[in-house]
Amino acid sequence: LSICFRTVEPLEYYRRFLKENCRPDGRELGEFRTTTVNIGKCLCSITTADGSALVKLGNTTVICGVKAELAAPAADSANKGYIVPNVELPSLCAERFRSGPPGEEAQAASQFIADVIENSQMIVKDDLCIASGKLAWVLYCDIICLDYDGNLLDASVFALLAALKNVQLPLVTINEETGLSEVNLKQKNPLIIRKHPVATSFAVFDDTLLIVDPTAEEEDLATGTVTIVTDEEGRLCSVHKPGGSPLTGAKLQDCITRAITRHKEVKKLIDKVIKSITPK
Repeated sequence: LSICFRTVEPLEYYRRFLKENCRPDGRELGEFRTTTVNIGKCLCSITTADGSALVKLGNTTVICGVKAELAAPAADSANKGYIVPNVELPSLCAERFRSGPPGEEAQAASQFIADVIENSQMIVKDDLCIASGKLAWVLYCDIICLDYDGNLLDASVFALLAALKNVQLPLVTINEETGLSEVNLKQKNPLIIRKHPVATSFAVFDDTLLIVDPTAEEEDLATGTVTIVTDEEGRLCSVHKPGGSPLTGAKLQDCITRAITRHKEVKKLIDKVIKSITPK
């Protein structure tokens, strides 16, 4: 009977749980799903990437691979490298997605990631320059969703940050006599990461009630969503709200406060995993 009710009247089914301050999966309204991250060689799957990470938020599973290549800087940005993020939502991750060119949701997610990189200054493009006007690094950041069950943005930002922290770039110099670049694969340095942005997403129910880390079903039933991105200093990097129910100043501040707390949890998790894989 409960399954039939959930199928026929999903919103009313959810409301009955929300009245008791809980959700059908047993979580409280402010409770995140179990979060795990595997970094680099723990994955044993992206051997060609210069940095990689796999993040799971409940069932939502996202993998990020970072590939570093050399290129000439743009004429109007002689001292800057490039960062090219791309989010893929293949048909295998959920029935709602189709094979072919990137859909609207994938494009929006890619733009969101690009904005987070820019606004947070997690990587300063000047740090990617090797020789002004001659040579710079290009970081291709491919984020692929393997299993979609809501809250793609939180998982994507987390996977991106973890993968970037795993990147080791070889020493590159330019031979003054020949003008050619020389790569020393034996001498590698970690990527300089200036800030550590973390995304925290909320779904809005009936225009007033906020729940964190929504599942795909909860996103479909919600009257709106909002994603808050903060860094380790508690600085607000981005507020992403694609339409839906408006939020009062007090509600938005509540979201920001919770996002700052969530940041500490995610940063602690990344640091713990990196420590465990770092050679002693």
